[in-house]
Parts: sequence; structure tokens; C-alpha cells
Amino acid sequence: MSVRPETVAPGLQVFPARTPTLPPATHTNSYALGGQQVLLVEPATPFDDERRAWLEWARGLRAAGRDLVAIFVTHHHIDHVGGADFLARELGLPLWAHQATAERLAGAVEITRRLEEGETIRLDGPTPQAWQVLHTPGHAPGHLCLHEAEMGAVVVGDMVASVGTILIEPVDGDMQVYLEQLRRLEALAARVALPAHGTPIEGPSALFAFYVKHRLAREAKVIDALGRAGSGGGSLGSLVRDAYADTPEALWPLAQMSLEAHLIKLECDGRARRGGEGWLAAA
Repeated sequence: MSVRPETVAPGLQVFPARTPTLPPATHTNSYALGGQQVLLVEPATPFDDERRAWLEWARGLRAAGRDLVAIFVTHHHIDHVGGADFLARELGLPLWAHQATAERLAGAVEITRRLEEGETIRLDGPTPQAWQVLHTPGHAPGHLCLHEAEMGAVVVGDMVASVGTILIEPVDGDMQVYLEQLRRLEALAARVALPAHGTPIEGPSALFAFYVKHRLAREAKVIDALGRAGSGGGSLGSLVRDAYADTPEALWPLAQMSLEAHLIKLECDGRARRGGEGWLAAA
């Protein structure tokens, strides 16, 4: 069973549920936002025992006189929507997400309301909350964050984590856009970030900045690896062995996806090109 819910701040509760996420993370955090009207965040778990615990948590909020408004989905990855259809149906609640998320879940999960950049979700209560919708693609095309300026809180989904790291891969991901959105989140100067994986992050601007610095440092290693590959270029396999030599070999399959995302960014920047055995430094 999951760790039981904890109150992060008045009108803000976290419920970690076990999910099939990437190690070292084992859980995805759901949140209850609001003191009277409540928005539930991340219907994540596909496991029956965890779903029962999740429903008990949500129904307990109702039993305490809280008004459940909807369930909010940050993006379409399985460790965020594994219980979406079931939990929404059991609670009789609509599902809210971005249009790009709705498109990727079509036929499996029905998104009732499409949220867009700049909308505000207002939740009544002893201290009303106003959560601004931020469209933050890069990890996933429809990724959304929520920012409550008065509280200084930001729900960040998979933009950062306090356990493990965030994979940017070449199908759903865009490394350049991801870095831009991290800088945007840094500029919010929030007091606390609420990630999908790990504990709440105090003073998160420093972590957003660190993520940018770390990704750019890895980009520099990729550029160096391209240089060492020479005029014949390098395959993804050979480049990952070089650029991620400091990473355990067991993680190279994941690292190779991140590597390809870096290479696509460098190609857009005019610093890498496809050819030879795979990828070369741009002339």
C-alpha cells in the first residue's frame, strides 16, 4: 500500500501511489488542491490495491465536506494516467488535461475539458486558490503545470523530480523546448514545487537552474563525443558509450534516448548533422 496522505500546507495534500514509473522512483504523487472545492491531480496508479486506497482518500475528502471538482492530468504518460478512466468513473468526476494529452489518450481515456495556457482554475474555500495553467512541453507535448502565485506553489508534474531524473526522449520530448520551460519555471521564484516523483521541493528555482546546467553540461559531452567520432560519424551506440561514460552501463538504453534528444537539438542549432554511421559534428 502507498504511504498515506500528508498535508503539505493548508488546502494542499499529497498522496503517493505506487506506479510503473522509471527507477529509482516507485510512486507518482497525486495532490488535492483546495480548502473547500478540491481539484485532484494525477490519477496515476493502475494497480488495484492502490486504486482502492486512492478512492478511499478521495472519498474521505468528500466525507469531510469537501467538494471534488475534477481530476487534473499533467500529461499522458502511463505512470500519470494509469487509473484515470477508472477513478474518474468511480468518483463521477470529469478529467481535465491539455488538448495534446487528450489526443494521445483518445480511445482509452476521455478528457472532458481541454485546458490551455493562461487559464485560471479557481477553487473556493477558507483561503481561495487561483491556479494558473502553464503549458510546459518538452517532456511531453501536452505537459501542463499549475501555479498558485499567492501560495508560491507550482505543480510541476514531470518537469523535475526530487528522486531520480527526468527522461527527455526523441518521440514525446524536445530538449530545446524543455530547457526553455525550465527557465520559465525558474523565473516564477516559487516557494515550493510539487513534483510527481519525490518530496515537495523548497525554493525550487535553484533546482530548475541546476537541471538546465546539467543538461547543457551533458550537451557539451555529446559535442566532444561527436568530435572524437571524426569524419565517419558515430552511431547512437558508440556515442552513448562515450558521452555517457560516467553513467552506469545498465542505464545506457535510457541514456541513448536522451542522447538522441540532445542530437536533435544540436541538429536544430546547426552543430550536428546526420550522416556516415549516424551522427557527425557539423562542419
